Amino acid sequence: MMLLESAWGLALSGVVCGTLLGAVSRAQHFCTLGSLERFWYANDSRGIRIWALAIAVALLSTQLLQHVGLIDIQKSFLVSAVFNLQAAVIGGLMFGFGMALVGTCSFGALVRLGGGSIRSLIVIVTMGLAALAAQRGLLGPIRQRFTDFGSVNMPNNNQALPDLISSIFNANLNWLIILVAVIAITLWVFREISFRRDVAAIFCACVIGGVVSAGWFITSYFERTLFEPVQIESASFVAPPGDVLLSLIARTGGIPDYAMGLTFGVVLGAAIVAFVKKDVRWEACDSAQELGRHLLGAVMMGIGGVLANGCTIGQGVSAASLLTLSAPLVLLGIYFGAKLGLSFLMGGFSFALRSQ
Repeated sequence: MMLLESAWGLALSGVVCGTLLGAVSRAQHFCTLGSLERFWYANDSRGIRIWALAIAVALLSTQLLQHVGLIDIQKSFLVSAVFNLQAAVIGGLMFGFGMALVGTCSFGALVRLGGGSIRSLIVIVTMGLAALAAQRGLLGPIRQRFTDFGSVNMPNNNQALPDLISSIFNANLNWLIILVAVIAITLWVFREISFRRDVAAIFCACVIGGVVSAGWFITSYFERTLFEPVQIESASFVAPPGDVLLSLIARTGGIPDYAMGLTFGVVLGAAIVAFVKKDVRWEACDSAQELGRHLLGAVMMGIGGVLANGCTIGQGVSAASLLTLSAPLVLLGIYFGAKLGLSFLMGGFSFALRSQ
């Protein structure tokens, strides 16, 4: 009980949730970029369906927690009253292009690090430093001016789509919108017969979605319990790796938060599964060109993720569980950015532009 009233409980809860997330993702080889690649080039939608089902699970469970009063999603920065279209779109494009250069997203890099990838360690460190620079470092003032330009104050002081639509029609349509979204996603996911029989994939999706909603619950609980500020948040993997780095080299006091614990837990969970399955492989860049590509991609993911306020998990599942206006826009940006990046790798910029 003491741990549940201690700031260490918040960080350790993140470690537990992250361990589950990393373990199932490593076991099922879940990677958002890999899912897109298989969908585009191999007509294999298994990964995309895992991602979509995770969104549906996170959406329904998070909204139920909100309905019974266990969380207050209005306190999350993801439903901020200020919305910026160009930051969401350009940030998503940058993140998507960067993850194509790297070969995985920020979450996937953490999972690969658990399996022994030194390339992923380089990517995570570089991305974390780029995110810190864009968030509170040298690039911070530039990023702030960019996001201030064109910012719009949303009605009802939040950008949750159910609230926005309800205000337009002057009626409470929240649960109608939520249920329509969940049912539509679920019907598409299970339309494929092979996926209905894929118990491991369904379990993986449920764990990912459940961890996201658990993040909202855990941070809300500790926000009410602790006597120090707690950010209401869930899974996201752009700024937290940078915070971990900052803690390792400059921590002068205080305790790691939930997101930092979650980041460490993902690596731990992936490492456990890799060790048990004898799947640990030490991997490094094969050439200076490959290293340069990974460094550039990591910088783009770090800056793009800060602009977009999240990554394939942070916006793609966590923000989606709140049905924010930014989530579909960032996801579209990531989708087209990744497609452009992969086309660039195959044939250069002229080929990439022609292929879109």
